[in-house]
Amino acid sequence: PLYSSAASDVYKRQGLGACLIDADAIARGLTESQGAAMPAIAEQFGAEFVNNQGALDRERMRAHVFAQASAKRALEAIIHPLVAREINVQVDEAKSQGFATLVFDIPLLVESGHRWREQIDRILVIDCSVETQIQRVMTRSQLPRETVEKIIVSQATRHQRLHAADWVIANDHLSMVELMQQVSALPIKS
Repeated sequence: PLYSSAASDVYKRQGLGACLIDADAIARGLTESQGAAMPAIAEQFGAEFVNNQGALDRERMRAHVFAQASAKRALEAIIHPLVAREINVQVDEAKSQGFATLVFDIPLLVESGHRWREQIDRILVIDCSVETQIQRVMTRSQLPRETVEKIIVSQATRHQRLHAADWVIANDHLSMVELMQQVSALPIKS
């Protein structure tokens, strides 16, 4: 879903003995200046989708992929294999460092189909109402409501995410401390 995962922040801050692998951070890195996806994006979509710093022009691309489904598929065809490759690298590094527990932050996990389910033991969904989600994204990203609503409609539904979950934490009204306590209490090691 559309949020910077608060649960990931808990793992980063609390050092809960798990290695965090953040797919969204990987994707952002791939589309920053000098990112591995940028040459293919420029070739596929044109120089107008690259900003002055050589990074993805996110606003222009967002508008483009919501106007054309084929553009979204083309962008995903560039980014998703690179993200998967980097995830594999990070998994290998984490295992070589002795981490027994890996936590994956994958915002579009449900949209990715069954591929991830076969590789992940349990799925935690940090849930909130659609209205809370809209308000948080508008505040965080300074996007207009209409844009946020379009993004949400393009993703898996709340019902689909909840159906995929092994654990759910309701986060409409939790403080960061309360959320950290709930995430910390999960039996992530088995």
